[in-house]
Amino acid sequence: MLVKKWQEILKTDVKFQKMKGLGEKFQASAPAPFVGRYGYPHVNVGLLCPPEQGQHTWQYDAPRYWHHENYGTNEVVGFRGALVNSQVKTKVHEPVEFAQLTALAMRPVDVEVQLKKKPHWSLATDDVAAPTGPSAELSKIKLTSNAKIPTKVDKVVHDELKSVEQIETLYNAGFDEHYLSRILSVGTLGLAKKLVPTRWSITATDDMLAKHVLKNLKEQSTADYQMYYGSYLGNHYLVMMLPERWQYELFEMMLPAKQRLEVSTDYEGFRGRSRYAENCTGGYYSVRLAITEKLAELKRQASVLVFRFVTPAYDTPLGVWVTREATRHALSQQAIGFPNKESMLAYAKRLVQEHHGFDLGELFNHSKILKETQMNLLSF
Repeated sequence: MLVKKWQEILKTDVKFQKMKGLGEKFQASAPAPFVGRYGYPHVNVGLLCPPEQGQHTWQYDAPRYWHHENYGTNEVVGFRGALVNSQVKTKVHEPVEFAQLTALAMRPVDVEVQLKKKPHWSLATDDVAAPTGPSAELSKIKLTSNAKIPTKVDKVVHDELKSVEQIETLYNAGFDEHYLSRILSVGTLGLAKKLVPTRWSITATDDMLAKHVLKNLKEQSTADYQMYYGSYLGNHYLVMMLPERWQYELFEMMLPAKQRLEVSTDYEGFRGRSRYAENCTGGYYSVRLAITEKLAELKRQASVLVFRFVTPAYDTPLGVWVTREATRHALSQQAIGFPNKESMLAYAKRLVQEHHGFDLGELFNHSKILKETQMNLLSF
């Protein structure tokens, strides 16, 4: 049903029409690599190739730009659906040079692509990685322009360091999570260099960066009672900060509920968590990164309770970049301050009832953070 919908929409998309005209051999400016996870440790590695050349093709792989321009689902799928995943099969300990160079380059790399068969359109969606168009087996590929790699990056990737140290160093130098997850995926980082499926590298990067930011946050004073609310692409985020030491809890739900409400939730205390957040999965880590960055900006720590309301407007999985950017958008709004917890919770209940027709009270009763802060109050 979803594919049929996008087949209809993309009939008028110029990029898609160009992609439909591609044969087995074509030229492109590839903005990014892609590493699959199926068959691990034997994986597909490829370049995401748009149906055109030019330095503007970075827009095909630019989540922050899409949000900044307030692109809707149609525009994002228009970009991603026109990308041909030109791939080869390899072992994870045998990195592919053309994928590495493309990942490290700050701008798209010109390539000549020879496929074994002409690509036929399909749309592959994922709840972590951004969508891609058709996959096609690569026969031959040639880079026809130099990969412009920043000097800082070139130095760090050749240092004998663990991947987490390299990620932290480059993040401190101003490289964002999207670029860092890209270079992690193609096996350029770490002591035992190996390919990391794109889906895994995104979450691993979000996780490493948030933990890096938290090292300093846990020494800061606590924030005041404050709340943020905002949305992007049908994903609405309510973020509440309480003046306690670092904790983080995320509740996710679809509203309106079709039959009975289904809620996913994960939590971590001051010492973090040792197991993967299996309920909220990749979104747990992407939202946590956005929150820790905001707290770093405020020079404060807090217990942070987050509610994600997914509405029917979000009808196509676009990847966890949506949750990261939607949370950042919410946190960019004017904070609403409160004198105490009770007034903040009461306001939150009214806000959600007004916007979504849903009573937050039941979820408040299940919140570990709210139980923890209540216990702290009683012990005091």
